[in-house]
Amino acid sequence: MSASIRFLMCSPHHYDVDYVINPWMEGNIHKSSRDRALEQWQGLYQIIADHATVDLIKPQPGWPDLVFTANAGLVLGDTVVLSRFFHPERQGEEPHFKTWFEEQGFTVHELPKDLPFEGAGDALFDREGRYLWAGYGFRSELDSHPYLAEWLDVEVLSLRLMDERFYHLDTCFCPLTDGYLLYYPPAFDSYSNRLIELRVPPEKRIIVDEPDAVNFACNAVNINRIVIMNRASDSLKQQLAHVGFQVLETPLDEFLKAGGAAKCLTLRVTEPVLTEKVATVAYESRTIKLEGHLLDSGLINRALDVITDGGGSFQVLNFDLGVQRQSTSRAEVRVSAPSHSIMEEILSQLIDLGAIANPREDQDVATEVVVKDGVGPDDFYVTTIYPTEVRVNGDWIRLQGQRMDGAIVVGENAEGAIARCCLLRDLKEGDRVVVGVDGIRTVRKAEARDQRSSQEFSFMGAGVSSERRVELVVEQIAWELQKIRSQNGKVVVTAGPVVIHTGGGVHLSRLIREGYVQALLGGNAIAVHDIEQSLMGTSLGMDMQRGISVRGGHRHHLKAINIIRRAGSIAAAVEQGILTSGIFYDCVRHNVDFSLAGSIRDDGPLPDTQMDLIAAQADYARLITGADMILMLSTMLHSIGVGNMTPAGVKMVCVDINPAVVTKLSDRGSVESVGVVTDVGLFLSLLVQQLDKLNVPQAVR
Repeated sequence: MSASIRFLMCSPHHYDVDYVINPWMEGNIHKSSRDRALEQWQGLYQIIADHATVDLIKPQPGWPDLVFTANAGLVLGDTVVLSRFFHPERQGEEPHFKTWFEEQGFTVHELPKDLPFEGAGDALFDREGRYLWAGYGFRSELDSHPYLAEWLDVEVLSLRLMDERFYHLDTCFCPLTDGYLLYYPPAFDSYSNRLIELRVPPEKRIIVDEPDAVNFACNAVNINRIVIMNRASDSLKQQLAHVGFQVLETPLDEFLKAGGAAKCLTLRVTEPVLTEKVATVAYESRTIKLEGHLLDSGLINRALDVITDGGGSFQVLNFDLGVQRQSTSRAEVRVSAPSHSIMEEILSQLIDLGAIANPREDQDVATEVVVKDGVGPDDFYVTTIYPTEVRVNGDWIRLQGQRMDGAIVVGENAEGAIARCCLLRDLKEGDRVVVGVDGIRTVRKAEARDQRSSQEFSFMGAGVSSERRVELVVEQIAWELQKIRSQNGKVVVTAGPVVIHTGGGVHLSRLIREGYVQALLGGNAIAVHDIEQSLMGTSLGMDMQRGISVRGGHRHHLKAINIIRRAGSIAAAVEQGILTSGIFYDCVRHNVDFSLAGSIRDDGPLPDTQMDLIAAQADYARLITGADMILMLSTMLHSIGVGNMTPAGVKMVCVDINPAVVTKLSDRGSVESVGVVTDVGLFLSLLVQQLDKLNVPQAVR
């Protein structure tokens, strides 16, 4: 026995499953046998007592989980950080544990009342005492980790738990003697797994499979070269034996009903204290400010979800709730993250929601100079679709050329500072590029509730409309098209060849003729098949009238390409009387600009197809400028490209039979976007019919 190693345990005389605070408790209320639990606890106690000293705390009626002493606190030397339990069902245990520690002569540190931390269940020392692994995500908050670093004078490594079955760190993570680690990687996020891999060499990482993990193999007690656990597979025991560990199994299934096993039932109160220690934690904290209709718009909920989903934590410092219907609310929130990179990612998303990442009035943007054409600084800010302002020399400046996935270049002109959106490829040596997230905000209007409801599409509620709502959607789009045309606005259509294949070409042609479309974007294919249909009555070799394949029809699209190439261009073919109908015929006749972007799969291509990708992107961007609405008709590639170029404020409608394409475009986050899952030919037919109804004089109707 090693008398220098001591554990704290509590007999299960009052143990039961009285409530549900983790997934293991579900369905097990009052289904645990106290006699069997006592027998299993005695078995664990005896094994540990054979190899170490065991101290006992008196069980207390009404606190069935007092038996899980791992959650009493975190001990290092003669210092203990007392637990602050997350669930009220366990908070009454805190005074009993505090009394025991004080009676034993420990210096007791207590965290703030509303800052959960569940002791050695969520904080495990490297067995050599080099650092502390600290978990967060379910029971303990990330904001507790700086306190641990300071009070225990130790380096803290933060690990985020992702699987609710493994709600405490000690359920899926067990440091072993000589730097070995027994753990279950799927319980953690990617950042945490990477951190583990950086600190623990591959030969010392013992990965547990799910069958062993759900038997709480990681919830083990390690005493020198002995590992005590509930149960282990033969393969896991062989892995441990191969590196010199002996596994001692002792059944603890009665305690699994409450979500605990060997480690949960013990608290090691003798941890190695190194003479050279350093209080550090890879922890960053920033304050954000939000303003608007935070509650009824759901903005505050979305912001807090961004923080927690991104691996951070938060504390609401101030919340000034608007008391009148038209009043806006204001909130200041402190955001915490386990690393600078995670903090930057969280803040970037919060800026998209309209937050100011640092509400200090004197905070300008930071910039770095480009040292090589086409290459930005490592930490450059990536733009979004939302109107953005940057703070330069104390003034907020609106970003010019707003679009997704660009950098912000700050410069000067005769009128003062300017800021513009710039693609990476267009950066030039000497440009000053914005880095980090300070001094950046997106502009979100805080309209009154009635204004918001009247300005948005009324069918926007679900983001993606299903088949049963197509007619309602079409009514709204027709109304918008009519309004835009009456105001001399601009509608851009991006379309794929499916428009032709489904019989929608004739309807799109009519929209062009009647002035509803001001620009058309697509690829080589839509033009080829539109021209094939015009010249030969087929699309992909199928007779569009009879719906049957035509002998030799597979050659028709190549013949169409050849005819246009001989004429010199689509416009030339129209002028020469070769092309007399179709979408592109009407574009030429009604002066509607079009742009065709080529790809590696294109046949021909047509003379009008731009095969230089960069030039094609620039031409698309030119035609999108000033658009009031964009209709995206069954072309995933071009729709996504157009979506990335389009700033917020432009109404966007994506129509596709594939829900994944529609969802992809709707996920841009703009309230002006809607997806319609339907056949594009049917959609265009209904749209033309609805426009006809709107154009019938009231008296006739």
